[in-house]
Amino acid sequence: MIQKTLRELYRCFPLMGRGLLLVWKAARGWTIAWGILLLVQGLIPAAQIYLTKLTIDLLADAAGKQAGMAVLARVWVPAALIALLWMAGQLLASVIKRVREAQAELVQDSIHSLIQSQALALDVAFYENPDSYDLLHRARVDAISQPVALLENFGTFIQNGLTIAVLAVMLAGYAFWLPLLLIFSALPGLWAVGRSVLRQHQWRIRNTANERRARHYDWLITDRNSVAEMRLFDLGGYHQELFRRMREKLRNGRLGLARDEMKAELGAGVVAWLGGLAGMVWILLRVSRGLARLGDVVLCYQAFQQGQKLMRSLMESTGRIYRSLLFLDNLFEFLAIRPELCSKSDTKPLPVPLQKGIGFEGVTFCYPGSEHAALDNFSLTIPSGQVTAIVGHNGAGKSTLIKLLCRFYDPQQGGIRLDGVDLRDLDIAELRKQIAVLFQEPVHYHASAADNIAMGDRTPDPDALRIRNAAEAAGAAEIIAKLPRGYETVLGKWFGGAELSVGEWQRIALARAFLRDAEIIMLDEPTSAMDSWAEADWLSRFRELTAGHTALAITHRFTTAMHADMIHVMVDGRIMESGTHTELAAAGGLYAVSWREQMKEAGYGG
Repeated sequence: MIQKTLRELYRCFPLMGRGLLLVWKAARGWTIAWGILLLVQGLIPAAQIYLTKLTIDLLADAAGKQAGMAVLARVWVPAALIALLWMAGQLLASVIKRVREAQAELVQDSIHSLIQSQALALDVAFYENPDSYDLLHRARVDAISQPVALLENFGTFIQNGLTIAVLAVMLAGYAFWLPLLLIFSALPGLWAVGRSVLRQHQWRIRNTANERRARHYDWLITDRNSVAEMRLFDLGGYHQELFRRMREKLRNGRLGLARDEMKAELGAGVVAWLGGLAGMVWILLRVSRGLARLGDVVLCYQAFQQGQKLMRSLMESTGRIYRSLLFLDNLFEFLAIRPELCSKSDTKPLPVPLQKGIGFEGVTFCYPGSEHAALDNFSLTIPSGQVTAIVGHNGAGKSTLIKLLCRFYDPQQGGIRLDGVDLRDLDIAELRKQIAVLFQEPVHYHASAADNIAMGDRTPDPDALRIRNAAEAAGAAEIIAKLPRGYETVLGKWFGGAELSVGEWQRIALARAFLRDAEIIMLDEPTSAMDSWAEADWLSRFRELTAGHTALAITHRFTTAMHADMIHVMVDGRIMESGTHTELAAAGGLYAVSWREQMKEAGYGG
């Protein structure tokens, strides 16, 4: 166990410099001030012990009448210095606390920024792996405060080490082996701390997923979005029991570690006590022989007492430094991940406006971790300036086309081209600027209605007229007009705003997509949450909204698809039928059968 702990410490030691560098970059001035104050504070205990020895010796001389009142009159000098040092220590502790708070705020903001920037830079595929979620959880929850903790504990280590060094020099004046006795009697405690930290960290790594599960169960019980189902299906008690079992498992694991840690600490404490006892017995024997004075006894007693206390603090600081390094390892592991999808250094200019269109050429694609091909040797041409609809059952691979066009993923085989230029030869950021998408599950931003729409083309000063025009185009203007403060009304209940229905949220998301005024417009089930009246109103303007753009509509509603210039029927990652609505309805194939079924369900057929 000792060798394993030492190996881990050796492996993590280089991380200390990187962790301290994070603090230095975020709060340089505060760190300098903190370091100076800490060193001054570290000298105070040793100075107080020495002054206490002088005071006791002077009092002993006065009591023995060696120098009478003259000696007693000199006592006030070291006594006053002890009082002043005590006051200085209290003041320094207060100042250091304030400095540390300012330092911590700056560092935590800096680390948050690093994690957020990395999270935004990573590929979409990263978020589809449970191991990735564990790593992100440890970086975001566990490691976010570790740079500050590392600096604080490193500072405590230096401060206590300085005090111990001064005490060791004092003890060495009596016998060279007294400092060694102080240090070696504390080594079992160091081993106990290192062993405890390593075991706790390994336990946290093993149980990260369980901690996330417990949070998930708690979230289901308390989150607004799950309130209705929890009550209707009586799932509250079930999830409470799941949470209780998971917490019991986590609690028992932590308590087991605490029991083992207590046993190790008791053994280390006995060794430390015996070391201190041996030192005191030795100095008392010297006093009995007239080789030491009462002040020497007090100095040795306080040196061992303070030294043992400081050694304990030193070991705890070492353990906390070790723990911080282990968690910083997770942070740096997360920050070291590099996205696989990157723009080339010699990208080609984006073909805008499109002259020919979008081409899928022999595309085969599997999602990460899946053996099933979402697209299998898929080929399709989407003409520029037209509306193309893709229809098919759920799981046919329709939404995958949007994800590949946005270059959230690259296909394993084949390529996707804009006017003959492969997407991989284009700058990713420039490509995405020319794409507007209504996703099947759009994000509900808990901001004003105007800000929700402005997210589609975020600028420092959003154009109010463009926002209103986009709302009109998406059929969201009437919804917003009914809100208490119109476009300034906050949406969602998180911050006391107005809640919208699923269909109304979809209208807001549509407005967001139209505000972008991009070359390519892609709509994933654009009317899925609309009732028949709202759908009819939106479809009446659909062609006008997409005029001059290359549009792709993914839908299972044929009433939406029939407004497209070309319709493709997709089954298991392949195109099975293509044509206009009239052509496909007359062909008697899959589209025609599904069309008749939808019309019957809508009450238009017999």
